[in-house]
Amino acid sequence: MGRVYEIGYAFDRAMKIDQRGKKTVTTADFVRELKKVNWDWARRQANDWIGMSVSTFRDISTEEGDNRTFMVYNPNGGR
Repeated sequence: MGRVYEIGYAFDRAMKIDQRGKKTVTTADFVRELKKVNWDWARRQANDWIGMSVSTFRDISTEEGDNRTFMVYNPNGGR
């Protein structure tokens, strides 16, 4: 079993940054990074953690299901 602080580390490692600086994370990438640090989570469990623990990301998924896409959201006009 992994250490609790490694969950946030896995989330950071799953983050992708495009050429315009937009940061996104997919559930599949997050689960893959979690496995590298000994956390075996289902996609639904990973989505629940993101929803409860990461307030700066919002769901921008275009399809239904547990493989969701999250993007950094700044309501004050940032990226």
